Amino acid sequence: MAHGVDDWRGRKAVILGLARQGKALARYLAGKGAEVVLSDIKPAEALRSELEELADLQLTYALGGHPAEMLEGTDMLFLSGGVPADLPLVNQAHAAGIPVANDAQLFLERTQATVIGITGSAGKTTTTSLVAEMGRIGFEEPGRRVWLGGNIGYPLIAALDDMQRGDLAVMELSSFQLELMTRSPQIAAVLNLRPDHLDRHGEMASYRRAKARILRFQKKDHTALLSCSDPSTWELRSLVRGRLLAFGRDLPEGHEGGLIEDGELRLRIADEEKVICASEQVSMRGPHNRLNVLAASVLAFTAGVPLDAIRHVACTFKGVPHRLELVRRVRGADWYNDSIATTPDRSIAAIESFEQPLVLLAGGRDKNLDWSDFAEIVQKRVKLVVLFGEAAGKIEQSIDDARAPESRTAIRRVPDLQSAVDLAAELAREGDVVLLSPGGTSFDEFKNYEARGEQFRRMVKAI
Repeated sequence: MAHGVDDWRGRKAVILGLARQGKALARYLAGKGAEVVLSDIKPAEALRSELEELADLQLTYALGGHPAEMLEGTDMLFLSGGVPADLPLVNQAHAAGIPVANDAQLFLERTQATVIGITGSAGKTTTTSLVAEMGRIGFEEPGRRVWLGGNIGYPLIAALDDMQRGDLAVMELSSFQLELMTRSPQIAAVLNLRPDHLDRHGEMASYRRAKARILRFQKKDHTALLSCSDPSTWELRSLVRGRLLAFGRDLPEGHEGGLIEDGELRLRIADEEKVICASEQVSMRGPHNRLNVLAASVLAFTAGVPLDAIRHVACTFKGVPHRLELVRRVRGADWYNDSIATTPDRSIAAIESFEQPLVLLAGGRDKNLDWSDFAEIVQKRVKLVVLFGEAAGKIEQSIDDARAPESRTAIRRVPDLQSAVDLAAELAREGDVVLLSPGGTSFDEFKNYEARGEQFRRMVKAI
């Protein structure tokens, strides 16, 4: 898009989706003088609060569907994160030569800030939050700010006009955003690649291609950080055009980055080795979170954050809501909210974070993923699994298929989350951990994983 920053006057932009990204983009483009059409498949009555929020702007709406006539005279079609890129209207735009983009693409094209972009199948929100906190403590000063956003919940396009050269923007990027993008951040990280969103992408190869786009448009003076402990991620190093950094339990010969060695998180960069902290000093549970802290430390250090600030955050950061979040202790059993676990792999990481007897609450809606590895770990590590939601039958079958003769895992099925909490409260004993780590999405019962986690908190506090 070879246009100036303020050249939207007289141009038409169509935005699909009235969620956070769509609303922020509409406000930005309208402020630049564009003719903005906002479209959503939901009818107006279901979007009352969104329409009220944008009532001060001169916008055109097409609600209850995406009529093809919207594209007449359109200069750019923008998709919000949850909008599929293969909609008929999107295909029509491609056929008509209308560029298709999203708010993240526009932000990267226009920002003066240095951008750290982080993607991966798991851990990207925690890692993004860690980097931003490290930056706020060790990087911010008068006239220099750290911004946090992207897929994490705050569309950075909303802050674009307030950013200055020298600022640092820490940006979480999803596969849905990346599959449209032809611009990469100056510092890009891929934390891991595991099967996810196959209900949207169809197959792992397509999902992997979308994630890899965070690297494809980097320049020779840019930096990429890849997990060397995850073979699928490490294979992407052939795409790296600039400086390659690695992180993992060890570092390949001749590579710099971060590693865990002799019980310590360490940086090995430019022929120097620096200790971040002891593994046991990381306040978040689980080996996966130690890797998240390690990746964040490498990224922050690369961006110029002093080691003291990195070390402080590594040892004090308590985590992000809905990610192995301790809700309360009830009659001697600790209840944890890991509603973010919308894939079997994420649930496996949560299960492996505990040594205590586990009562696992799992279910929700399946994303066309393989549950066999989950079933293996459950029948070895979980004493009782309470299954709820649409995926309960598929998960139960997977556990039964994987069951070994010595397994003592009990399975109970209930219709919904409230029933799962009620049953767990009845059966959990002192010393147990009751863990909500569903492995499926929330969409069969809740708007999103945050709503599921918040409802779980209320249910547990009501016991």
